Amino acid sequence: MSGPVVAALGGGHGLAATLTALRFVTDEITAIVTVADDGGSSGRLRDEFGVLPPGDLRMALAALCGESEWGHTWRDVLQHRFAGDGPLGGHALGNLLIVALWELHDDPVAGLDLVGRLLGAKGRVLPMAAVPLAIEADVSGLDPAHPEASTVVRGQAQVAVTPGTVEAVRLDPADPPAYPESVAAIRSADWVVLGPGSWFTSVMTHLMVPELREALEVTRARRMLVLNLDPGSGETAGFSAERHLETFSEVAPRLRLDVVLADPAVVDDRARLAEHCARLGATLLVLPVGRRDRPGEHDPLRFAAALRDVVTTTGGPR
Repeated sequence: MSGPVVAALGGGHGLAATLTALRFVTDEITAIVTVADDGGSSGRLRDEFGVLPPGDLRMALAALCGESEWGHTWRDVLQHRFAGDGPLGGHALGNLLIVALWELHDDPVAGLDLVGRLLGAKGRVLPMAAVPLAIEADVSGLDPAHPEASTVVRGQAQVAVTPGTVEAVRLDPADPPAYPESVAAIRSADWVVLGPGSWFTSVMTHLMVPELREALEVTRARRMLVLNLDPGSGETAGFSAERHLETFSEVAPRLRLDVVLADPAVVDDRARLAEHCARLGATLLVLPVGRRDRPGEHDPLRFAAALRDVVTTTGGPR
């Protein structure tokens, strides 16, 4: 199988869902992964060794593993997490393997490519930036006595679970360097897919890296945004699908989209959502991508069918 050349941007479980579905559509996949995670095993390794957080990169590699006993076995090894309260407790073995390869190779991308070869991965995994990033957010509603007051919340792990309303997000450093391979993948793609995933900490972060944002603005690829199955939870509690698109415009006012893909469950007013999509230059497509038996979870085959429909009906690059 071949197919369109796709660059998928995001992180965590949302990007893994996209990659799992894309594997039914094409072999030409490049995942461009956020590097702002500072919690759990990734945060510990980042603090101790000064490396990029490996967890989201590991999950993307696992999602692209080869469809063979070999690929599935090494996927499970990569995802294995040690139990207990000792020094290894909570670490995913794949995170340790990736950091070990980074210590052996000057280029982190070379280490990720080696893990991809071990897995027989269908595609490539790249970091979105060449340095670890920190996320800061201005959050209102944290002080009951002053609900309009803004508080600075720092760190991906803290922003992702904040009970307040995220008003603005920024990266530290504010102008991080992007990997040339990541920029090239966006520029040479037929399609770029953003989302689903944690909106501010996995999806919007890519738009805050200047070189990636510029590549997204000028690429000949068609650009698709996939809305979350549950748009108003976590760091976007209370957000409608329309509010997500408004924040997209606030972060990247010059960036245009071609398609916004939404599951019927998240569309309250199709006409109003279509109007918001049109302001971004996009067509709204409402197609089922979630599991019937597990609300909030993507069904790989339904998601793949929706992506194939979008790609085949909308065409290739401009």
